[in-house]
Amino acid sequence: MNDRQRISRRSLLAWSAAAGVSAALPARAQNTPTERHGISAFGDLKYPPNFPHFDYVNPNAPKGGAFSLVGSSGAFNQNLETFNTLNIFTQRNDGALGMELTFASLMVRALDEPDAMYGLAAAAVSVSDDGLVYRFRIRPEARFHDGTKLTAHDSAWTITTLKTIGHPILRQLLLDVESAEAASDDVLLVYFVKNRGREIPLIVAGLPVLSRKYFEGRNFEEATLSAPLGSGPYRVGKLEAGRFIEYNRVTNWWGEKLNVSRGQNNFETLRYEFYRDRDVGFQGFTARNYLFREEFTSRIWATSYDFPAARDGRVKREVLPDQTPSGAQGWFMNTRREKFSDKRVREALALAMDFPWMNKNLMYGSYDRTYSYFQNSDMAAQGKPSPEELALLEPFRGKVDDAVFGEAYMPPEADGSGQDRNLLRRAGALLREAGYEIKNGKRTSPKGEPVSIEFIINTASFQPHHSAIISNLNRLGIEANMRVVDPAQFRLRLDTFDFDITVQRFSVSSTPGESLRTFFSSQAAKITGSRNLAGVSDPVADALIERIVEAKTREQLTFACRALDRVLRAGHYWIPQWYKGTHWIAYWDVFARPKEKPRYGRGIPETWWRARAD
Repeated sequence: MNDRQRISRRSLLAWSAAAGVSAALPARAQNTPTERHGISAFGDLKYPPNFPHFDYVNPNAPKGGAFSLVGSSGAFNQNLETFNTLNIFTQRNDGALGMELTFASLMVRALDEPDAMYGLAAAAVSVSDDGLVYRFRIRPEARFHDGTKLTAHDSAWTITTLKTIGHPILRQLLLDVESAEAASDDVLLVYFVKNRGREIPLIVAGLPVLSRKYFEGRNFEEATLSAPLGSGPYRVGKLEAGRFIEYNRVTNWWGEKLNVSRGQNNFETLRYEFYRDRDVGFQGFTARNYLFREEFTSRIWATSYDFPAARDGRVKREVLPDQTPSGAQGWFMNTRREKFSDKRVREALALAMDFPWMNKNLMYGSYDRTYSYFQNSDMAAQGKPSPEELALLEPFRGKVDDAVFGEAYMPPEADGSGQDRNLLRRAGALLREAGYEIKNGKRTSPKGEPVSIEFIINTASFQPHHSAIISNLNRLGIEANMRVVDPAQFRLRLDTFDFDITVQRFSVSSTPGESLRTFFSSQAAKITGSRNLAGVSDPVADALIERIVEAKTREQLTFACRALDRVLRAGHYWIPQWYKGTHWIAYWDVFARPKEKPRYGRGIPETWWRARAD
C-alpha cells in the first residue's frame, strides 16, 4: 500500500521595533499594536512569553551521532524516491528531501498546539488593527551560514520571489499577500489583501528565509546540485544524486539556544536514503543501511519483521497514535478528461472496489475505510447536515445534488468476495444511465467509442491493489490497465495532468484554510503542478472554501469543513481507499527520546537523540 504523505501543509509550516523607526514607516503601519511572541489562527497560545522550551522536548538532550531514514513526506517538487536538484522551491526536477532543514523561518510550529507558531528568525510580531499588516522584528543574531546577517530585506525578497516565480503551489498559497517590504534591516512589513485568508500569516511566518545576496546573478528557477546559502540548524554535506543526501549540524548555530530550538536538532548528521523499490528499501533497513523507518506497507509490517535483529531486540517496533486528520487517500479521477466528466460514471467506477477483500487479503486487516476528505477528525461530515451546515448549504440548493442535503455519502460496504455482484450491478446501471452501453462485450461511450482507463503508479508494491479493482472494471466491460512509471516521469505526468486515474494522499492541518484552494478550487484545477489532481471545478466548492477561510471561530471552521466535505463526497471525484490512526515505526535501538510525543506531530527526528554508538 502507498499512503505516504506526498504532500503535506505541515511540511511547509515546519519551515525595527526600535522607537526611532516608526516615523519612517508607511502610514498604514503607524501605531502598531503591542508585539506578540507568537501567533495562531484564532489567537490562542499555550506558551507564555519567555517560555523556556516546548513541553515535548528534553532540553538537556545530548548532541551528536547520526540519524538516517527514508523520507515519508515532502512538499513542492520533493520526491520520495529520488532527487536531482537542491532547489526545492521551483517546479523543475525532483527536489531532495530534508532541504528545509538548512533554512530558518520567521517562526516555527509548536507541535503540541493545532497551529500556533513562535519566533525563530523573528523575535516578535505585531499586527495592525485590521489584521492586514504584520510587522516582524528580526533577531539581530540571525545569520546565514557564511556569517552574513539575515535581514528583513532577505525575508521581503524571499516572499516576493516565491510569490512571483516560486513553485505553483507556493504562488497559489501566497495569493493573499499583497506585498512585503523591509522598513529597515530588522523590521519586515507584510501587507495582506482585504478579506485575506486566516491561514496566510502562518504560511508566511513558516516560509524559509533565503539570502537575497546569494541569488544575485543566479537563476532562481534553475535546477542545481549546488546547495543554496542557508541559515538553519543544518547544512548540506555529502550527497549522491538519487541515492542519498547528508545534512551536518551547524556548529554554534545562532538559533541553538532559543526556546523554540532547545532539545531539538540533536543529531550531528541526518542522512536521507532513497530507494525506488519499497521492498529493496526494506532490505536496506534490515542490513542497517539506515536506522529509522516508518512503515507504510501492511504486508511488510505483518510478515517481514522476523529478521535476526528484530528477533533479538536490536530493532524495535512501535505503534504511535496519530491524532491529526488522516486526510484523504484514494484513486483520483482526472475530470479534465471527457470519460470522467459525468458524475454517474465516477460513482460507478468507485463501486468496483471491494475494500473488505483488499483489507483482508492484501493488508492483513490493518486499515479502516476512508470516506471523508477530513478523515480522522471532527471536520468529517456525519449523517444528515446540522442546522449550522444547512445554513451554509441552503443558498446553493438547486446548484448541487440534492443528496448533499441528506445523509453524507458513504462508500457502500462490499461483501468481501472480491467481486460483489450487487455493487457491480449498481455500477452497470449507473453507466447505462449515463449512456455507456455494452456492445460486443465492451463498454462504449455515448459516442460509441470503447472505454479504456489507465492507472499510473510509481511503485510495483501497489500492483495487487490495482489488479483487484481493474479486474472488476473489466467485468463491467471497461478496458482498464495499470502502468508503472519511474519517479521522475510520474511527477511530470501528475504536474501536467497527463493521466486517467492515480493514487494521491494528502493531509490537511487541524486548522485548514486557504491551503484547501490548492486541492479543490476551480483556479487550482487550471494551474500546472497544482495539487488539484481531480480537476475539481465547482463554484459551490469554491464558495465553501472561502467560508472556511473566513471562519472567525474554530466552531465555524468545523461546520464549514463539514459542508465542503458533503459537496465533495457527493461529487464522486475519487475512489476512497483506507487509513489508520497510528504511525508504525521501526528503528535500530540506538536512540532515546522524550516520554511523550507531541500531539500534532511525530517529533522524529527533531526531538530524538543518539543514546549509543552501536
